[in-house]
Amino acid sequence: MSYESDILRDWYLLFHYGSPEEILDGVGFDPGGLPPRCLEFPVATVEAAELSGQIGRALDVGCAVGRSSLELSRVAGEVVGVDFSSRFIEVAEEVRRGEQVTYSRYGEMHRPEPLTVRAPAGIHPDRVRFEVGDAMALSKALGRFDLVHAANLLCRLPEPRRFTDRLPDLVRPGGKLVMATPATWMPEYTPMENQPDGKTLDYLAAALSGSFTLVSVREVPFVIREHQRKLQLSTSQTSLWLRNS
Repeated sequence: MSYESDILRDWYLLFHYGSPEEILDGVGFDPGGLPPRCLEFPVATVEAAELSGQIGRALDVGCAVGRSSLELSRVAGEVVGVDFSSRFIEVAEEVRRGEQVTYSRYGEMHRPEPLTVRAPAGIHPDRVRFEVGDAMALSKALGRFDLVHAANLLCRLPEPRRFTDRLPDLVRPGGKLVMATPATWMPEYTPMENQPDGKTLDYLAAALSGSFTLVSVREVPFVIREHQRKLQLSTSQTSLWLRNS
């Protein structure tokens, strides 16, 4: 499904900004067994950076509809959110500007129900800017960052090494990299010859060796609601890396 479609826009707005009550309304099972914080993924991956104070610049690559970028504004003086989808960037900017953004949650897929985005409290929209860009060809003009955050991006890139090869120039010495991926490698996104031969974490360690040191790895669960009878429960392997001096 195209990331420019209305349905993907709706699913991701609910994924990023929906309350637990909005996401779970009408589902046909007891949600009590869901993993803790699985409805807060864009917040949890930012927290995985283990930031103890304010930083200068943060880059959110594959920012989708922008929740993690806005969360980063709490701790960064400047945040740049980049996504390949112009539709996602358009709506992320609408949320940033405080506009009323209406979208659809689906009871059954042929029965859309209107909802309105509620931007999180305590963010600093003036610190954030969004732009359309390709993670495999990021502009040199972006400069360097104290933190690069890339959630659920890697296994959707046709040539992921073009992204990982760029990371040493993007992250300042002593800066951090958060790489979250469910490792759902599929040939329609990434040709087989460009997929890892072994485990994704080993692939990342080889790609980042010499420039980054692995700090920690955790599994961060997430739920994407398609409609009331179809919710995707997944987990994203979230690794934190320190840029070597």
